[in-house]
Amino acid sequence: MIVTGNIKTAGDVQIEGTVEGDIRAHQLIVGETATIKGEIVADEIVVNGRVVGRVRGLKVRLTATARVEGDIVHKTIAIESGAHFEGSVQRQDDPLQNASMAKLAPPRTSSSDAE
Repeated sequence: MIVTGNIKTAGDVQIEGTVEGDIRAHQLIVGETATIKGEIVADEIVVNGRVVGRVRGLKVRLTATARVEGDIVHKTIAIESGAHFEGSVQRQDDPLQNASMAKLAPPRTSSSDAE
């Protein structure tokens, strides 16, 4: 399955196909055969497959089969032996606070509210 577009949920998601877009969830598991091209934001992220884009999570785990090309912003991180990672790693107390998901729900402007 190929999904083109953004996914936003308060629940848990496991991706086994391809997603071309941003994902925001409570818990996100990227399957071994999955590819995500976009930013992922979740409280808990487990990457078994491929991610091309920024990863933001409280708990981030890259398993031995993970392939990540992008920056990781985390509170805690675990990288297993064998994982492939290209990018920078930055620790923050609240990595979800500055997550830009504006593409999912643009803020309402006061000028349009007044009309």
